[in-house]
Amino acid sequence: MAQSDTLHVYGPGGPLSPMKECAQLFTIQTGIPVKVVGGPENKWLQLAEQNADLIFGGAEYMLTQFEQQHPGMIDPKARVSLYQRRAAILVRPGNPKQIKSIADLTEPGIHILDVNGAGQLGLWEDIAGKKNLISKLQPNIRQSFANTALGIEAWKKDPSFDAWITYASWHQNLKEETAMVELSSEMQTYRGTPIAPTLNGKHKGQALSFIKFLQSEPAHQVFKKWGWQ
Repeated sequence: MAQSDTLHVYGPGGPLSPMKECAQLFTIQTGIPVKVVGGPENKWLQLAEQNADLIFGGAEYMLTQFEQQHPGMIDPKARVSLYQRRAAILVRPGNPKQIKSIADLTEPGIHILDVNGAGQLGLWEDIAGKKNLISKLQPNIRQSFANTALGIEAWKKDPSFDAWITYASWHQNLKEETAMVELSSEMQTYRGTPIAPTLNGKHKGQALSFIKFLQSEPAHQVFKKWGWQ
């Protein structure tokens, strides 16, 4: 089909893998081509302003911020919350520091990587606060990064980072570079995955059809495979 028939979907890197897989299934089912572009917003915003049909977020606050920063671009009335993903602690393969809980991250000599944005804004604080560990954990945050792409780059280059409080879903993309420590049920924290059509998109009907497909059980199974609930 012609490029003009393609549904264009943009958002952060977190939900990119399941979103791309769902797009492929949707195309097989409907014949409607879908191009999904994900990553830091500054990498795709200019193009999205020209042709975006849908924008998704890696947390509810992300899409809200997008709407506030780019008024008139998405349709808030048609916004949908998809699936939630749980937080976890990523550590080095083999877990050499024997990290088993959030409390272990407060021990001297533990170096924590933090992503202060990209769906993870305040994530560690939300979790640590449940056990009154904020003041003890914060000094062990060795460096914060603005987005997950920068965080992944640092994790791969700098082996002195011992742990990263992020989403379990990122382990699916970094299986060779990480092991995962699950949080206990009392410490568990979740964030959502919103999506909304743009107000000026050229394929409004197809965009709504894709959202409906994302809410279907086959799409849910894809998201579960990638670490969502």
